[in-house]
Amino acid sequence: MTIFSTSPRLLKTLIVLLLGLTLAACDKAEKPTDRWETAIQGLYTAALSSDGKYGIVGSIQHGASLWDMKRKERLFNWNHAKGEYTLLTSAAFSPDGRYAATASDRTIVLWETATGAPVWFWTAPGDILSMALTPNGDYAALGLASHMAVLFDIKNGGVKRTFNHNEKVRSIALSADGTRLLTGSDDYTARLWNIETAEVLQTWTHENNVITTALSDNGRFAFTAAQADKANVWDANSGALIQPLPIKKGSYIMGAAYTSARFSSDDSKLMTGTNSQLVQLWDIKSAQQLKRWRITKKDEWKPTSAAVLAVAFSGSGKYVVIGSNGLSYKLQ
Repeated sequence: MTIFSTSPRLLKTLIVLLLGLTLAACDKAEKPTDRWETAIQGLYTAALSSDGKYGIVGSIQHGASLWDMKRKERLFNWNHAKGEYTLLTSAAFSPDGRYAATASDRTIVLWETATGAPVWFWTAPGDILSMALTPNGDYAALGLASHMAVLFDIKNGGVKRTFNHNEKVRSIALSADGTRLLTGSDDYTARLWNIETAEVLQTWTHENNVITTALSDNGRFAFTAAQADKANVWDANSGALIQPLPIKKGSYIMGAAYTSARFSSDDSKLMTGTNSQLVQLWDIKSAQQLKRWRITKKDEWKPTSAAVLAVAFSGSGKYVVIGSNGLSYKLQ
């Protein structure tokens, strides 16, 4: 009789692989229609323009770069100091895509997307955790570790307005016209603000740190999601809950979370990404899932996952997303 002996570590790996294969066989999610490498290894952060034309990746290995997502081509390397690779904490595009901004812990650079030229360089008013740009790239809304968000004049310098929380501001979003600001904080709340008066218009409470937020272009709908907690779609005018979006909390996805979100320009759909490779398309009013995809791993045989860091509608039923594994994808 032959007795096979397996180490605990090897046995654990085999179980994870078998579980992954079983789930993959049962998963009805569609696969991307195309993928390409935007970084050798993983990403710290990523952003997409509203039309999905441009993408910013903040790589572990080679700092920041701007990509033409339609042609799958790297356009410019965007680092904050000559001869150094910048470790980005956040990146954002202006609503029209003419400007982009990249942020490290303490520095911000505003760039022209057409030429790749830097417009302004600033020292940040605190450690930056999240960022969004107003129209024409005039202001950057910054979520800070110092328990506040600020509206920073990214062309002339200085803080124009302050929006206070009780803990770190992890996520931030702006309406396309720059009149409404949505912040998500470690104090378990998301707050909707009038950006001109700093008045709190709505406060929504979760059961954990609010890590992902999104606003529709006209500011009518809001999306808020907390770590390992369901996400919600809200009527931003009344504050009423439209529908919750569930997320799996089983043993396969530990600490599951929505990591990215974007509303369609006509306010009819919402696209979300999770830290478990899943991309979903939702009908806003009914919260019914219309479609789902699962982004592929670099190495299918390794028991590793990938977070979806950025999502965008690219027109005619096509979509583009960026994963934390250094790959970008086209979906259809």
